Amino acid sequence: MKSRTYALFLAILTSLTVFSSCKKDSVPGTDSTTKPDLDVAETLPPVQIAVSTKINGNCLGFYRAVPGHYDSNLRKYPLMVFIHGIGELGNGTTDLPKVLNNAMPNLIKNKKFPANFVVGDKNFSFIVISPQFVAWPSAEDVNAVVNFAIANYRVDTSRIYVTGLSMGGGATWDYAVKFAGRIAALAPMCGASSPSNSKAQSIASTNLPVWAFHNEDDPTVTVNNTKGWVSTINTFNPNPLAKMTIWPTGGHNAWSKASDPNYKENNMNVYEWMLQFHR
Repeated sequence: MKSRTYALFLAILTSLTVFSSCKKDSVPGTDSTTKPDLDVAETLPPVQIAVSTKINGNCLGFYRAVPGHYDSNLRKYPLMVFIHGIGELGNGTTDLPKVLNNAMPNLIKNKKFPANFVVGDKNFSFIVISPQFVAWPSAEDVNAVVNFAIANYRVDTSRIYVTGLSMGGGATWDYAVKFAGRIAALAPMCGASSPSNSKAQSIASTNLPVWAFHNEDDPTVTVNNTKGWVSTINTFNPNPLAKMTIWPTGGHNAWSKASDPNYKENNMNVYEWMLQFHR
């Protein structure tokens, strides 16, 4: 009887050993209850790919960049939507590489976009969606991109940020007029949109943080757009006040400086500035 009991014990012990050795390694960012790890520093660069998928009739493709370890965890990430200029309009397929010409998607392409940002002693990495529009985008077109990103990626909906240059900077302003309550911060660059009291009040009423960029000598989109937006928003006393950076020279390209992770004011680049804020 003892030998039979001992044999049974050995069989159970062997099965437990086999089970433990075949158990799937715990995925970084998860535990047995699949809870996400909310503060792990990303060490790999963002992974950016072209996606020729129709979002709506005015957006037939986009680039998406996700953190390097996106597929190895269950975290939700801040979303940044970047809106290109008029020179990058296209069909979402063969024209799509135009979107990589400037600013955030160009930095990601060239491995110059930081993998990790530390703000308030916490680690953050972005999901970056860079849509290509067929024609000048409306606020509703931009909102369709935001909705698509939320539906298809693990987006922290309290941390959605919108930025863009020239035409895209104008679309950034226009998006905030109608949908400011959805986003945590706004960063228009050389924005091709004229302000008005009612538009500015719509943005100010939500206390949306704004940091706008322009060059004084811009021959294509007047710097008075940016000055007008910021000054008019601030007449309504939002908290925080809208801010702007106006460089004396640079023509119609404030985005190279504005998107540069090495350009800082108050010891923060535009990405760290964004990440201060959430809804």
